[in-house]
Amino acid sequence: MKKRLPLIITICLVSIGIVLAVVFIGRAGRETTSLDTVEVTRGNMTRTVFVDGNLEMPNKAYLSFGVTGEVEEVLVVEGDSVQKGQVLARVDAQALESSAETAELRVKIAQAQVKAARAQYEIALIKLDEAETVPGLGESEEVLELRVDIAEASWQTARRNLEIAELNLESAKLNFEKAVIVAPFDGVVADISITEGKEISAATLATPAISLVDTSGIELRGSIDEMDIAMVQLGQEANILLDALPDEKVKGEVAFISLVGTTRAGVVSYETTITLTNPVEGLRDGMSATAEVIVERRDDVLLVPNIALRGSWENPTVLVLVDEQAEEREIALGLTDGINTEVLSGLEEGEEVVVGILILPAGETQHGGPFGVLR
Repeated sequence: MKKRLPLIITICLVSIGIVLAVVFIGRAGRETTSLDTVEVTRGNMTRTVFVDGNLEMPNKAYLSFGVTGEVEEVLVVEGDSVQKGQVLARVDAQALESSAETAELRVKIAQAQVKAARAQYEIALIKLDEAETVPGLGESEEVLELRVDIAEASWQTARRNLEIAELNLESAKLNFEKAVIVAPFDGVVADISITEGKEISAATLATPAISLVDTSGIELRGSIDEMDIAMVQLGQEANILLDALPDEKVKGEVAFISLVGTTRAGVVSYETTITLTNPVEGLRDGMSATAEVIVERRDDVLLVPNIALRGSWENPTVLVLVDEQAEEREIALGLTDGINTEVLSGLEEGEEVVVGILILPAGETQHGGPFGVLR
């Protein structure tokens, strides 16, 4: 019995092999399918052009003092939000303040002198009129006329002195104002290079003491390839993608397209500015960003995934599942975003299209994809 056991096992294995061979040979002679399908749905289709660039806050101010002296006060720190007209820093300017006060006093004195000279002139005119009305009383008309001329000249001199005093006052006030740094617009303090007690010399006057940026007006400045420039127009909407803030949804609008191209490595592109319409917290000048400019949009259209498309763009087809059988059908295509494509005719909403691999007789296969099966 023990001697026959190996023989029995061998016969069983051979029998199993024969059965499996018969099964596989039978299957090889029949057509089988393994289909993955998706449903034709309705949705919105947009065509976009990409603009790569960086964020920029165009409204910047590099503020400095206009006079020398010791920094008396620095009233802000980096990151502070400030309003237009707010004093940010000042230098010790007692001498300038005194000069302005003195100039203001001189203006008041000059104004009084003008009033007095005008009064003398008017009195001289009255006396001349009286002499002409009643001759022989008092001084002669010649003397009175001379007095009128002298009074008029004194009045004119007083007015000129007043003008000079007012100019000196304006100059003194201007010099005093140069000792104070004031915010020219609402913004955020980006940098401070001065400290209290620091001496501002003639050599450092041109060095910015405080930098201010307006965070409410942010732009994306980038470039568009010449192949896409004809599709982009002013006012088109854009979605802004930020490398540093990937979860933020920022919108924009095309505000500028250069008419002059720039050539780099043989590639022509055009400088473009996109204004951010809903700036979010956390944006920084210089951040890398990409804008998807919406150049065409169609709402509520039939959509089919590109992985289901076959044939060519001129003669596209899809495999439609009908009664559990794949049926090839010609269709007409419209707009595509590279993932889905608009179907103009040939399909209806709810139909199932094949997106998998179709197994044909004799082991031949067809792969789905954007025109994955070319004839």
